[in-house]
Amino acid sequence: MPLGRKYNKKNMTRPTKGGGKKRRRQNLHRKRLIALGVSEEVVNKMNPRDVRTKLKYPAKVAAEVAAAKK
Repeated sequence: MPLGRKYNKKNMTRPTKGGGKKRRRQNLHRKRLIALGVSEEVVNKMNPRDVRTKLKYPAKVAAEVAAAKK
């Protein structure tokens, strides 16, 4: 006798991402940019999307920082 949907129900919605994990992830990204040499004031003014965009090319960011220091 086959079992129908009554006995094989799964949740139709995925669990939402938590705010704490997101905040932790964004703080980690900011720390990575600061470690690359970007000043903390500049990083604090950036929105999360800009931070992620900069981290896609860390060598480019490091070169920009080195050129700015000269």
